[in-house]
Amino acid sequence: MYYYNEKETENRIKKVKEILQKFNLDAALIYFDELNVANGWYITGWCGQFEKGAVLIPLKGEPLLLGGPESEPFAKMSSAVKNTRCFPVFMVPDEEYPNAEIINFDQLYNELSAGGTVIKRLGLVGTTTIPHKVYVDLAEGFKGIEIVDITEEYENLRAIKSDWERENIQIATRLTDLAYDEMRKAIAPDRYEYEVAAAGEAICRMKGANSFAYSTIVGSGERSNAVVPTATNKIMKAGELVMIGIAPRYNGYAGTVGDTLPVSGEYTQEQKDCLNHLRSV
Repeated sequence: MYYYNEKETENRIKKVKEILQKFNLDAALIYFDELNVANGWYITGWCGQFEKGAVLIPLKGEPLLLGGPESEPFAKMSSAVKNTRCFPVFMVPDEEYPNAEIINFDQLYNELSAGGTVIKRLGLVGTTTIPHKVYVDLAEGFKGIEIVDITEEYENLRAIKSDWERENIQIATRLTDLAYDEMRKAIAPDRYEYEVAAAGEAICRMKGANSFAYSTIVGSGERSNAVVPTATNKIMKAGELVMIGIAPRYNGYAGTVGDTLPVSGEYTQEQKDCLNHLRSV
C-alpha cells in the first residue's frame, strides 16, 4: 500500500525543522514532480502521476501535502503526509474536478495564520526545478514574506543513508542482477531493442520494483555510440554491440547496472580490443 517508513519519516521531518531553526525560518516548502521526485519522496514516500506537488513543513505543527485533486485520493492512501490541500497551479491544465476543494496560496497563508503559523521567512527546496508559474503564485499568495533557498541544506540530509535506506538500496541492486541476466538472454540477432528492455523490466516488477530511476537503456549498432540510448523498435543485427542499462527502484531507492554486449553472443577480436581499451583508460 505504501513505500515509506514511519520512523524514518518522523526523523526526517525533525531534521528539516532543525534546518528551519538554524536559519530562523518559519516553514519549508519542498517542491517535487514526476521528473524531480526525490526531494518530495524523501518526506512522503509518494509522488502523484501527472500532477506537480509540494510538502509544506512548518516549524511548529504538522506538515501539509500540496498537490492537485486527481492525485489527492491516492495521496491519502499512500503518502506519509496525508493532510492535503489542492491548488490549480499543481493541476493538469483544463481538467475539472467539481467535487474537489481547490484553494490558492493566499487562502493557505490565511489558514495557516489563523491556526497560529505565521510565516515571515520561508525556506524553499527545489529552486532549480520549480516552474516559474508555481513560484509566482507562491510569492503572490505569501506576499511580503522572505523566501530563502535551502535546497542544498535539505539535499545534504538525503546524502547520509540510514540502515533502512541501505537495505532498500541493496535489494534494488540485487534486482539489477536479475534484470541483467534476463536482458542478456533476450539479446539476439533479429530481435527488437524493446524486447531486451521488457525482459529486464518485467523481472524487476515481478520482484517488487515500484518504478525505474531512468528509462531502460538498450542501444545497438550505431546507437551504442550514444550516452543513454533508450530502447526503440530497432532490430538488433548480428555483429553489432548493444549497450544496456537498467535502474529499478525498491521503496524509491535505486540500483543500477550497465554493460556493452555482443548481439551475436560472442565478442569479435575487434570488439574485445575496443572494450579492453575503454576499461584501461
